Amino acid sequence: MVKNILILIILLTSYNSVSQQLHYLEPVKNHYKSLQALNDGVNTKRSNLDKIMFPLSGRTSGRQFIGIEPAYLSRVAINDIKQDHKFPANSSDQTRAELDYLLNWEKKRTKNIEERAMEIARIGYWPPVDKNDNASAYNTEHLFWEYEQVVGKEYDLKDYPKTLKLLAGVTRDVRIIEFTVKYHLKRARPYHLESKLNPMARISSPSFASGHTLWAYIQAFTWSELLPDKRKQFLGIAYEVGESREIMGIHYPSDEEAARQIAHKMLVLMLENSDFREDLENAKQEWN
Repeated sequence: MVKNILILIILLTSYNSVSQQLHYLEPVKNHYKSLQALNDGVNTKRSNLDKIMFPLSGRTSGRQFIGIEPAYLSRVAINDIKQDHKFPANSSDQTRAELDYLLNWEKKRTKNIEERAMEIARIGYWPPVDKNDNASAYNTEHLFWEYEQVVGKEYDLKDYPKTLKLLAGVTRDVRIIEFTVKYHLKRARPYHLESKLNPMARISSPSFASGHTLWAYIQAFTWSELLPDKRKQFLGIAYEVGESREIMGIHYPSDEEAARQIAHKMLVLMLENSDFREDLENAKQEWN
């Protein structure tokens, strides 16, 4: 009898473990794949560029999110992600090719393309820094922005409290990771290296990795766990968000691809947290 109970417990544990596995991370593709094939190390012919970092002497943004309490990630996990990523050398062949790619985008931008990029630039969820911070109240609906892009606007946020909690939690941790990595590496923006670039905006935080792309992919990955038959569409929206930052001339392609990889790694690490697993299951029930 005891033996049978133990076997049942093992089977149930195994089933629960399998049921909580995330979808695998798709291989790198499109221009990211070809750019990654180039040498990302120092090129001595342009080594003077390697001295350039994001200027911290002026106004900077986002640092306040580094120290807030994470929803699902442990501080150990946050530190691991911080230490686990680096960007191509400024002088590298890869960075030179990425800058040329951005210059080419600048030549072919149209009014409609620019308007869409600016529309996307205004989307984003900013978690409260403390209990007195009401700054995020206006953008809670942005947590459903990707859903709107894929499925439509026929929904009521009040019907999905568990989904909102889950999305707010993962996006809270995105902001911690985003600015922890940015200020750890201090990558210069593309226009700091290439004077010919005319960016559509100038950003007051370091370049690597792209925060917009990071939240776009972690939301796309999360939404595709809730609505798995829509995964391709959600990832398509996340790709568009990343590409919009390149169109604007404010991020390197490697900033976007790194954000995609970091977002997936974050969710894998979140699975170690029982609160995340519970919130994910609760959110899934709202869509069943």
